Amino acid sequence: MQNITHEVELMMRQRRFLVPPLLTPLTMVTWLAAASLIPAAAQANDVTERLAESLSVNGQRMPVEAVSETPMDGIYHVRLESGESFYANADGSYFLVGDLYENGDDGLVNLTEQEQNQARADTLAAVPESELVVFRGADEPKATVTVFTDPSCPYCARLHDTIPELNERGIAVHYMAFPRAGMGSQAAATLQQVWCSDNRSEAMTQAKEDRSIASAGNCDNPVAEQYELGKALGVQGTPAIILPNGQLVPGFVPPERLSAMLGLED
Repeated sequence: MQNITHEVELMMRQRRFLVPPLLTPLTMVTWLAAASLIPAAAQANDVTERLAESLSVNGQRMPVEAVSETPMDGIYHVRLESGESFYANADGSYFLVGDLYENGDDGLVNLTEQEQNQARADTLAAVPESELVVFRGADEPKATVTVFTDPSCPYCARLHDTIPELNERGIAVHYMAFPRAGMGSQAAATLQQVWCSDNRSEAMTQAKEDRSIASAGNCDNPVAEQYELGKALGVQGTPAIILPNGQLVPGFVPPERLSAMLGLED
């Protein structure tokens, strides 16, 4: 695809043929004023769509999932299908890798992290509950956390032991599969057994306690998809707790601390 500079030059060459030969200074001012009324949002949308379609490195098309504006003029946030993100100028000739901060009255705000959190929250909201292993108390939960888990992970077992207390505090737990050693591991096979069980929550507890599970694990299950999804969301180890706002919290978190993070202090 032609770059933006070339397109602008082409547009200006074409425009020379469109200007009336007897254009007066007054009509020129009127014409320029009318041109300036093109909505900025429409222009920005054109740039984001063009950048998403044309972005490449060494002639290789980049797997772009989304391009969005930033508060900085001429700088756009690019998110790849892998979950990685960076910033680019309007024609993709320069990249910036890192976090974008807003220096506001209340201090620094990590805008990159905010956008990543929102993307996680939106992605997880689209996962049907039928594909999860759910632990909730008798009452309506006050908050729900998603946990990517591995039955061979000691800290996952430790977190699982706290689920009764979490439920008592009004925190529901939605488990998703993340076999750390990959889909060829024993952990992946165990997770498939869990998801193929008639009672997934009971099977998950059996897996955490290193007890045998009756299920054969050869049903249609989402373990592989959830493993890939976890990687795309930035999960690198287990347990990986994702709060309702999309914030990723790696590792074991005691119930009282998790309650505080969710704003559920006693």
